[in-house]
Amino acid sequence: MKNLITLMFFIILVMGGGIFIGINTAPGEWYAGLQKPFFNPPNWIFGPVWTALYLMIAIVGWRIWQRDHRVGKRDHGVSLKRLWATQLCLNFLWSPAFFAAQRPGLALCIITLLLLTILLFISKTWRQDRLSAILFIPYAMWVGFASALNGAIFYLNTLM
Repeated sequence: MKNLITLMFFIILVMGGGIFIGINTAPGEWYAGLQKPFFNPPNWIFGPVWTALYLMIAIVGWRIWQRDHRVGKRDHGVSLKRLWATQLCLNFLWSPAFFAAQRPGLALCIITLLLLTILLFISKTWRQDRLSAILFIPYAMWVGFASALNGAIFYLNTLM
């Protein structure tokens, strides 16, 4: 029962945080007026994709918190919990930077750090928690795509 309550906490934390930020930083006129690259997906795709990803992020967070993971001594005890929390913070920072502050350059820096953190997390969990690593692969792929999209929007609207 305790494990189920902890899992629900992670689902509420991640999904609730994502919903809260999404509602409070919804794309508006500014975003609608931006030049977008040819590979910009339709707006309706973001909700279902992020719902699935946030569920996987929550499950991975729950799994990591179930055990005291420390990566090998060579890595000076990098905490997987810290990596997971860092990626979530960066994830939650991106929308306010991009949509609310209307700073695609800053958002590009944030999403690049997010992608690097996700990839580091995958590499650090691969041997000891393969399922968590695998659950983060679609997340890394989507954030990689979103990074390219963010970069293209920055280029088309700032540098051109």
